Amino acid sequence: MHEIVERMKNKDVRALARAITMVENDHPDKLEMLSDVFSLKKHALYVGLTGSPGAGKSSLVNRLITHIRNEGKTVAVIAVDPTSPFSGGALLGDRVRMNEHFTDDGVYIRSMATRGSLGGLARATKDAVRICDAFGFDVVIVETVGVGQSELDIMKIVDTTAVVLTPNSGDVLQIFKAGIMEIADLFVINKADLDGVGKLKRLLRELVMMTATEEHKVAIVKTITTQNEGIDELWEKVKEHREYLYSTQEGKQKRNAQFELEVYELIREEIWREVKSFVESNDDLPPMDSSADPYRLAKDWLEKWKEAVVDGKR
Repeated sequence: MHEIVERMKNKDVRALARAITMVENDHPDKLEMLSDVFSLKKHALYVGLTGSPGAGKSSLVNRLITHIRNEGKTVAVIAVDPTSPFSGGALLGDRVRMNEHFTDDGVYIRSMATRGSLGGLARATKDAVRICDAFGFDVVIVETVGVGQSELDIMKIVDTTAVVLTPNSGDVLQIFKAGIMEIADLFVINKADLDGVGKLKRLLRELVMMTATEEHKVAIVKTITTQNEGIDELWEKVKEHREYLYSTQEGKQKRNAQFELEVYELIREEIWREVKSFVESNDDLPPMDSSADPYRLAKDWLEKWKEAVVDGKR
């Protein structure tokens, strides 16, 4: 573990890829490695893009990479792709659209499979973002699958979340029914050369007014990726939101709430791992049976695990 981290300090890209693979595969020593990685944190800017399929997220990320590189900053992209039902791997469409950056040493692109994870995010995405930060990238972009009622996990990972919409696509309905306003730090109306832009922007303005605070109002940006329009304004809004997070009390509260969520999720994951291991190695427990009462079974297993912990058996 320590060797991988040391190699990352020396900008070894293979060590970076190896570290991300370890968290994807849930390596038993990953927490030790991630603790070392956290000590290298360089406070990169974490940006998330989410939106319905076909909204042009990958093309938007491609343009953003170019814009950020022109500022002299390095970029890592974590593209969370749907899992293939045949191979279990990620469908690499996002990487294909960003192929012009593959030979750029200042850009690192990694696809991660959702593997059935709720929220359209691989479980290891947060760890992958931290690893890229520790490696020294200035900006880490997370592109996620879809927008829906289970796709809200992105707000637990990034500093700034951009929800990408397109005119006349019905995306606004998702905003109302899925609570996307809770995670959107800015809205991007992509493909703004299509009809219906004015209507969509009016609806978004009404939504934004309902949730605006004295310190922060969700921005609305129009982009046309095919013509490279609006990318500079989008990037400026991202940087403005970063300033809000680190210079206002409201921003600090948001970051603290995000940190609390992360700690509890880590605890929950470790408890689940411990209970699962205990159940699988204990033949005295009530067996798994699809006809059994799942509530009673879960209660029995948990109580037995607690007893074992108290007795010092675990």
